Amino acid sequence: MKKLYVVLFAVALMFAIAGVAGAEDGPTPTKLEGVKIVPTDEVKALLGQKDVYVFDMRKSLNYGKGHLKGAVSLPFKWTADNEDASKRQGEFNQSVMPKDKNAKIIFHSDGPTGWKSYYASKIAKDAGYKNVMWYRDGFDDWSTKGYAVEH
Repeated sequence: MKKLYVVLFAVALMFAIAGVAGAEDGPTPTKLEGVKIVPTDEVKALLGQKDVYVFDMRKSLNYGKGHLKGAVSLPFKWTADNEDASKRQGEFNQSVMPKDKNAKIIFHSDGPTGWKSYYASKIAKDAGYKNVMWYRDGFDDWSTKGYAVEH
């Protein structure tokens, strides 16, 4: 009987390890219909301009460690997980979005494997926003380039 428990534990451990490895997200798509993907240098040029809103979709903890100047913390929360990142579902507090559907809105998260900004961009576009920009390279690229961050 003891051997059976050891075998069952080993099998369960193998599945747990495989699940963690499989949970790693792959890269996000390289295009999103109706949304402009903006590179780091363009985001840098847009920061601080009138009617440009930058939303950081990462967890509040990561935002607190450093964020783009003027970016608003708007954590994206998963509501339905799926092993396939392209089929997940989530939400964010849309009440902080600008009322003007023509405002320039930039969403970002960690980088090309950060699906939160992808989904936020898609949700905003579907909500009728006309100038949605997705900073696909995200905070990872920003910090790699050595650009200033706020804390």
